[in-house]
Amino acid sequence: MANHKSAAKRARQAIKKNARNTKAENAVKTFEKKVVKAIEAKSKELPTALREYVAKAMSAVSKGVYKKETISRKISRLSARAHAALNK
Repeated sequence: MANHKSAAKRARQAIKKNARNTKAENAVKTFEKKVVKAIEAKSKELPTALREYVAKAMSAVSKGVYKKETISRKISRLSARAHAALNK
């Protein structure tokens, strides 16, 4: 346990921040799984799922949960897979 008042406050803030970041990470991962499932099924909901994923992922970037480069790479790879699945 913290010995100083400020250290105790930082510990409380870290717990809140961790919970907020975990929630955002889980949301992004869930939408990513939906996109992958739609790609494998060649579903008509694929464009919608991809759009929702991009929105959630970029929201996580703006909150500082992920780096922009990481999410841009993931979006690029999923988009390429989605376009390939739709054009087959």
